[in-house]
Amino acid sequence: MDRRDFLTSTIAAGGFAAASTLLPAWAQSAAPLTSAGLPALSGTRFDLNIGRTPVSIDGRGSRAVTVNGHMPAPVLRWREGDDLTLNVTNGLDEDSSIHWHGLLLPFQMDGVPGVTFPGIAPGETFQYRFPVRQSGTYWYHSHSGLQEQMGHYGPIIIDPAGEDPIAYDREYVLMLGDWTFEGAHAVFNRLKQVPDVYNAQRRTLVDFFRDARREGLDQAVAERAMWARMRMSMTDISDVTAAAYTYLINGHGPEDNWTGLFHPGERVRLRIINASAMTIFNLRIPGLPMTVVQSDGLLVQPVETDEFQIGVAETYDVIVEPRDQAYTVIAESIDRSGYVRATLAPRAGMQAAVPPLRERPLLSMRDMGMDHSAMGGDHAAMGHDMPAGAAPAAPVDHSTMDHAAMGHVMPAPAAPMDHAAMGHGTPAPAMDHAAMGHGTPAPAPAPAMDHAAMGHSMPAQPAPMDHAAMGHAMPAPPAPMPGMEPPLTHDHPTGPGVAMMPAMVFDRLGERGIGLTDEPHRVLVYTQLKSLEPNPDRRPPGREVEVHLTSNMERYMWSFDGAAFSPVVEPIVFQHNERLRLTLVNDTMMPHPIHLHGMFFDVVNGEDAHKPRKHTIIVKPAERLSVDVTADALGEWAFHCHLLFHMHAGMMQVVSVRPGHGDHHGHI
Repeated sequence: MDRRDFLTSTIAAGGFAAASTLLPAWAQSAAPLTSAGLPALSGTRFDLNIGRTPVSIDGRGSRAVTVNGHMPAPVLRWREGDDLTLNVTNGLDEDSSIHWHGLLLPFQMDGVPGVTFPGIAPGETFQYRFPVRQSGTYWYHSHSGLQEQMGHYGPIIIDPAGEDPIAYDREYVLMLGDWTFEGAHAVFNRLKQVPDVYNAQRRTLVDFFRDARREGLDQAVAERAMWARMRMSMTDISDVTAAAYTYLINGHGPEDNWTGLFHPGERVRLRIINASAMTIFNLRIPGLPMTVVQSDGLLVQPVETDEFQIGVAETYDVIVEPRDQAYTVIAESIDRSGYVRATLAPRAGMQAAVPPLRERPLLSMRDMGMDHSAMGGDHAAMGHDMPAGAAPAAPVDHSTMDHAAMGHVMPAPAAPMDHAAMGHGTPAPAMDHAAMGHGTPAPAPAPAMDHAAMGHSMPAQPAPMDHAAMGHAMPAPPAPMPGMEPPLTHDHPTGPGVAMMPAMVFDRLGERGIGLTDEPHRVLVYTQLKSLEPNPDRRPPGREVEVHLTSNMERYMWSFDGAAFSPVVEPIVFQHNERLRLTLVNDTMMPHPIHLHGMFFDVVNGEDAHKPRKHTIIVKPAERLSVDVTADALGEWAFHCHLLFHMHAGMMQVVSVRPGHGDHHGHI
């Protein structure tokens, strides 16, 4: 080796070592077993500095947006009942922010630029001050531009004021992430140009012949013709895949293999946080059952499982009791294009086998919301299980589809709906938010929304849909609960931002996530979750607000009710302390983790007094689900899809909680 090669290798090695030290203590691998405690910043006063720092991921260098020089950011450990002061200084050359995900606090402290405050300008310090009203596992991240994708996130652990009801001997945070060396803005721009640019798992001619042998040639041709007519792909499950991403646990890629040590026989608490920008993960630990004890920071009745799907921004706390051997923690991306792994072991250097990636999943006719009963399809041959309880939505205009080529036998079309007779009135050029229950605009307690500060581009708003002209037979909404007003009826806009409406939507809370249907082991579903304590507000909802998740996937346009987030869209208005039902209908073919700031919601999953309470929930394709909300937090609150690029493209709204009727006390 000559002198130049020696110097080059020495500098590279030194740079890697320096970058490795930028991981916070809690995220470093194989920490000694001298203490069961988790290294954290604790107390009631904190100084946090946002900057840009070199990092190393799987031995490859890059630069991240960091907090106190770390990516992921330091663990913040608080105690329920404390009053906090956090001084956040922005060392970037652009605006930044910190949002405290899942925390109950004054809206001015929520950290969403353009909604609750202007953001933190370069060189400035913003002081967050709020009381800690809860306990559990949460996290914090930037709500400015695409900085979350660049590494600006970290964990929060809040210890209960009294004794922790969860017994454990040791704890670890497992913070899932996705990292791109291309750069966040470059990835987003590529998606706008070619939305399936990262889909490297498209179906091939070999797949066609295999399907033809299994299903018959006519059926294989018909299915492909239908997908082609809708310009969609059965493998279009994730917008950004391993073609662009390295998946992370605690800032470590799969080659880095983060390791957590334990003493055999210990009860180990794993605080699992999905802090990725765009990746839903399926997580399991082969050979080691997990007992779920907390979901989104709130206690649930323990349920043992072998695998669960975790949406972006969701958290699960699990207890494991490992024996004297090594275990692999494997988190596959939902499309199975890649994975990240970590190791739990009694001694440093031990590893377990890493299971190979499972077969890629495919979207089904059910994910398209197809009404098979009207199409005469052989569902057993197609492998479709149509459970009872499917709720019909507006059928698609079948007259535009060549059903003979698709092998569908179509009944006579239903007569179009007379909207005037139903009290819908004549469609107006813009959405009538008063009629939708969004309320009449009133002075908001927050500054006006500054969308330029949020980095959002505002497309023109489309005109509302004329269902009669489209030949849609609109079924009546389900009967409301006794004493509840009927659900709101929206005239959903069409135009360039709405490319499809499913023929059927279904109650899918009890279904496993995409790709997990045929797994032989136990898989957690939302209907298994029950809150440990009775729900604090058991009033029946007084009204229902229905929100549709809409898109034009081919043009990478994402929205609620066909309208991208924009200053001309009125907020969704909740009256202070009212109890209402929020119904989410996914008109797209992708799952969306939907997050409401400032309040927890009770998932309507068949439970009575023990509904699971969450801040984020995955809405599956063609799914209709409901959550009950107690609007006990005055102010302006962001409401959005937590797939970062979907939010950035417009799938966001503001919920405005305004003084109104009711004197019910607030709840946690």
